[in-house]
Order: sequence, then C-alpha cells, then structure tokens
Amino acid sequence: MGTLLIVILTTFDRRLHTTMYFFLRNLSIVDACYISVTVPLASFNSLVKNRVILVSGCAAQIFLLIFLAYFELTLLTVMAHDCYVAICHPLHYTAIMWPSVCMKMTLTCTGLFHSSFHTGYTFRLSFCRSNMIHQFFCDIPSLLKISCSETFSSMFLFASALVIGAGCFAFIITCYSRIFSTVLKFPVKDDQRNAFSTCLPHIIVVSLFLFTIGFVYLQPTSESGSIKDVNFSIFYSIIPPLLNPF
Repeated sequence: MGTLLIVILTTFDRRLHTTMYFFLRNLSIVDACYISVTVPLASFNSLVKNRVILVSGCAAQIFLLIFLAYFELTLLTVMAHDCYVAICHPLHYTAIMWPSVCMKMTLTCTGLFHSSFHTGYTFRLSFCRSNMIHQFFCDIPSLLKISCSETFSSMFLFASALVIGAGCFAFIITCYSRIFSTVLKFPVKDDQRNAFSTCLPHIIVVSLFLFTIGFVYLQPTSESGSIKDVNFSIFYSIIPPLLNPF
C-alpha cells in the first residue's frame, strides 16, 4: 500500500514530476515487485501447511529475485548519484540530470543477463543430496547446498556478488562522503538537518540490504542452510522494501 501510494502520487501530481520523484517511483515499483516474489507465496504456504514448490516455480522465483535485487541495488546507486549532483552541484543539476539521461540510467539498472545466466546455470547442476531447501523461498545458496556439482557456480556467484555489491557500495560511499563534506559547510543548521534526513535513511537501507545479502551469498556453501540464513534473508528480501516507503 505504501509503495502503491507513492507511485500514484508521483504519477498524477505534476508538482512531483521531478528527477528525484522519478527515481522514487521506479524504486517503489521495484519494491512492490520484489516483495511480491517471496512473501505472498510463503504466507499462503504457511496457511495451508504446504511446503512444496515446482522446479519451474523455483526457477522463476530465483530469476525474479536476482533480477529485482540487481535492479534495486543499482537503482539505489543511481539515486545516490542524483543526491550527490543535487547537493554538490545544484546549479548544474538540470543540465546533468535531464529526463533522457535519467531514463537511460534507469534502463541500465536492469540485470536481465545477470539473472538469466545465474538461473540457467544453477538449474543445469545435478541435485542428488536432497529435494529439500532450508529456506522460505528458492535462492541459489540453498540449491547449491543440495547440489553435487556446485564448485564453479558457487565461485562465480561469489565473484559476481562481490564485484557488483562492492562496486555499488564503494560508489555510494564515495557519493555520500562528498555530500557530507559539502553539507557540513552549510551555514544554516536547518539545511544541514534536512540534507542529513534525506541521506541517512538511504545509507541505512543500502547497508542493511548489502550486508545481509552478502552474509548469505558470500559464505561457503558448506556453512549455508542454517536458521541463521533464514533470519538474514528476511533482512534483504522483506525489510528494505518495507522501509523504503517510510
């Protein structure tokens, strides 16, 4: 409801047809899709006491999760750049962040190839240990746990998650370090508080998203599959879409 309200307001209120609200609308759409991949099915299964998922359904869930998680992370990175330009280069903002550029930046956030490759390669593996995954939705670490041929896939998953996650996080930290150095020079304290109140929630959501997804995806496969993974997966699959509307 929160994300739907943001989409409606930013679409129909002409005063909100600005770059910042354009990115917020896209983030809200991604959040609504992202949380819909796991929560409704998990809630329904818990009510009817059904723990079975088809292979095709599991593949679709993994594809959508990776696609939307990549989209969310890169979109949050683009939003950090937008915030940096708005605060550090306000006079050049309209020249840098004009509509066609924003549209291109949003389109580059889609990880169609990334999600297709990981999903396709994961389901080419042989699963001989069990048909039960220790998770409330399908994800790659849980499938690698029950696979007999996970060596290359787990290494590639580790490398791609590390490169993409660390790259986006480094870019965001660089943007915000420059933002904070600029904000601290503001002569009016209210302006400083307004800037910090805009930036700090963004940093909290990004950090929560990256550190929890990193814990689950970057640990050795032999150590995954515990209740701790389930708890951490809640923090990257449910909490960020829940916090973003606030």
